[in-house]
Amino acid sequence: MLSLNFSSPSLFLKPSQPHATGGILHVHNSKASIFRSKWPGSSTGSVRFCESKKWVSPRIVGRPKSARTEAETDQITQSSGEEAGIPKDDGSPSGSFLSVLCPLLKFFGGGDPSRERNEVLEVATSSLSSLARLPWGRKSLVRNPRHEVSTDSPLLHLQIYEFEACPFCRRVREALTELDLTVEVYPCPKGSVRHRQMVQKLGGKEQFPFLVDPNTGVSMYESGEIVKYLFQQYGQGSNPSSGLIESTLFTGWMPTLLRAGRGMTLWSKARLDPPSERLELFSFENNPYARIVREALCELELPYILHNVGGGSSKTEFLIQISGSQEVPYLVDMNTGRKLGDYKKILAYLLHTYSTVN
Repeated sequence: MLSLNFSSPSLFLKPSQPHATGGILHVHNSKASIFRSKWPGSSTGSVRFCESKKWVSPRIVGRPKSARTEAETDQITQSSGEEAGIPKDDGSPSGSFLSVLCPLLKFFGGGDPSRERNEVLEVATSSLSSLARLPWGRKSLVRNPRHEVSTDSPLLHLQIYEFEACPFCRRVREALTELDLTVEVYPCPKGSVRHRQMVQKLGGKEQFPFLVDPNTGVSMYESGEIVKYLFQQYGQGSNPSSGLIESTLFTGWMPTLLRAGRGMTLWSKARLDPPSERLELFSFENNPYARIVREALCELELPYILHNVGGGSSKTEFLIQISGSQEVPYLVDMNTGRKLGDYKKILAYLLHTYSTVN
């Protein structure tokens, strides 16, 4: 059984049977419990949620029409060409460029993440990536106390399936920082052995990013629609930063290019067995050092809880309590009891602990 206790200020998730094929997910709250009939990725059954003993089927937005039930026909949205996180060639210069860019980066970029790196080059390219997206994903627009006790709104973490190098996924991560949200991240690198199959089962196709909101039963594709949904549902009346959605096709690809395909492909030496408990990362999207850590988590296909701690975040004080600093990235691994705050140490730790190279 997986238990989430919101009565404690701690944010850490502690599953007692993390790899069960079926189970019940409890939220300790006097007003409601939410149950999941099957874990994501289970071979049978659909995902359903129960609030106040009322079962609700999740709404899938953006699924192929042939895979829809009659009750889902009103959830159809148009595809914008984000299949597998790579834009289709729609005839526009941006679409054509990006459709060629991603395969080229996969061929020429990335490589063995454990090999010795040029630290100056690493930080420089990641810093330039942050500069390219400077207005977005660096501060919280909403002080969102989602990690605190809520008597009238029992909330579970949103689940996002994405991969670090994808410009459309980046757009969603920027919105998550602005909304000060804590989410579960399921990296879906090319060559994925777990999470892409889960998206196929949950949504009907491998397209990224893919959002699952267990609080409303909504599942959806299309990054622009996801951003709009997130602000409508959790923005407390605020709007995305000016240009966040529109700018993706102009500068959203620059971090992908500058980082030479990092965070795109599964490392061949990544461990196939996932850890029993999710790692936890304190980060914000536009931090150059956190980006390097997220790339490694993606290449290792390690699921993790992402605590967005942008400027003005409601979680800053908690981060200071557990780490003694407000600097990010900060990694907590409940599987080993390790807590690390320097990106180089985190990188070395991840590549040693969660690979077959020991």
